Amino acid sequence: MQENDNLSEIKIEDQKIIDNKELSIWEALIPVIALVIMLFFNVFYAFGDDALSGSNQFILLLGGAIAAIVGVFNKVSYKTMVEEVAENVKSTAGALLILLMVGSLAGSWLISGIIPTMIYYGLQVLNPTIFLASCVIICSIISVATGSSWTTSATVGIALIGIAEALGISLGMTAGAILSGAYFGDKLSPLSDTTNLAPAMAGTDLFTHIKYMLYTTIPTISVTLIVFIIIGLGLEPTGIADTDSILTSIDASFNISPWLFIVPVLVIVMIVRKTPPLIALLAGTLLGALAALIFQPGIVASIGGSEDLNFISGYKGIMNALTVDTAVATDNEALNDLFSAGGMSGMLGTIWLIICAMVFGGVMDAIGALARISKALLSLFHTTFGLFASTVVSCLALNVTASDQYLAIVVPGKMYAKAFKDKGLAPENLSRTLEDSGTVTSVLVPWNTCGAYHSGVLGVPVVDYFFFAIFNWLSPFVTLLFAAFKIKIKMLRNPENSNN
Repeated sequence: MQENDNLSEIKIEDQKIIDNKELSIWEALIPVIALVIMLFFNVFYAFGDDALSGSNQFILLLGGAIAAIVGVFNKVSYKTMVEEVAENVKSTAGALLILLMVGSLAGSWLISGIIPTMIYYGLQVLNPTIFLASCVIICSIISVATGSSWTTSATVGIALIGIAEALGISLGMTAGAILSGAYFGDKLSPLSDTTNLAPAMAGTDLFTHIKYMLYTTIPTISVTLIVFIIIGLGLEPTGIADTDSILTSIDASFNISPWLFIVPVLVIVMIVRKTPPLIALLAGTLLGALAALIFQPGIVASIGGSEDLNFISGYKGIMNALTVDTAVATDNEALNDLFSAGGMSGMLGTIWLIICAMVFGGVMDAIGALARISKALLSLFHTTFGLFASTVVSCLALNVTASDQYLAIVVPGKMYAKAFKDKGLAPENLSRTLEDSGTVTSVLVPWNTCGAYHSGVLGVPVVDYFFFAIFNWLSPFVTLLFAAFKIKIKMLRNPENSNN
């Protein structure tokens, strides 16, 4: 879920979809094809994992420039394109602020001992054999309670990644399990903005939408859990033999206390009580800073450049943890990389990526390419299954081209609502398909706001967790399977103008 403090503030559901009749489908596809080719070369032949350090961001700007050239040849003014880019960037303002706050929260939770405490107790409670399945279940519970995959990653997700690193379990597998659970709740929780947005676009009510999603979501999460249980049974963690020494090192470096769990619990309670995420994360950051002064005075003083804690060293230590790279050294080499955080500065690369992606998506929208591609896909299919398939492909295409989860729901929702009605299909068919293919796959695209966010927060590249985010890539296939075999495909009782 791309978190905005209040969805109604940006009025994404009222967003105008620009239709340019001058634009052909091939012209609309030129920027997409060029972007894919450039990104493929940049990642697989030039920079590899370092592509997100800056080169991918410039590739997105080049893609936007190519889209702008196509727009100029199709009578779209420069002013129109700039204004649409500005609107796109504006719509992500809340998400960018949350990213900065997540960076500072990670820093304060590190030096306060909150994350080390989670890891300390987690290593004792979570059996490596069931660790991955436990990640799915824990994150599912938290995300259903909060309605936020973003909050889930920023809190328990970071701790689970730390536990996995200590145990020597693949971080790609762990991130995939975390995101599978996180998006289960993001998709189903009535507190989630996408769960409210999808039925609004399709023309059904919230709880009918949630009930109808259960038909595809429960089998998908069940398969996901089974797969992770099987993987866990064959898992041989490289770090399991060193668990005792790891626990000893953590205990020696931090003042470990169950009282520190109060802070993350309070943050989760605030989110459940519908506190805006930005406010909840700021509160969590400040509470973490207070906990650091109480429980880890020596660490705070050290980061502040002093041997003793006083007002200046305490102030500098807290501010350094919130804003720049910090690390807490231990006598265990394996833990030194684990106990480091980038603060707000560590999120700047992800923010840069999102802004550049919004430039590309904004220009594509301004020249009418997004609407043209969706219309072309709609015209290719004439059967009921074809309509479902077209919706799925449109959502996936928009997650790639518009780089925004909301647009992947809004544009197909508006474009396909009448087509579903004409087929005599109840609107919950459309709302379910939008969530099954638009919401959950956003995290699988590195330059999408969701992919960039979760990859940045968890510290795991999208390419590493892509295959293991089983729930996310399996969901579109399940919704198509249900459509192909006409399982739980609800028809309108009194369809008007039905072509069925």
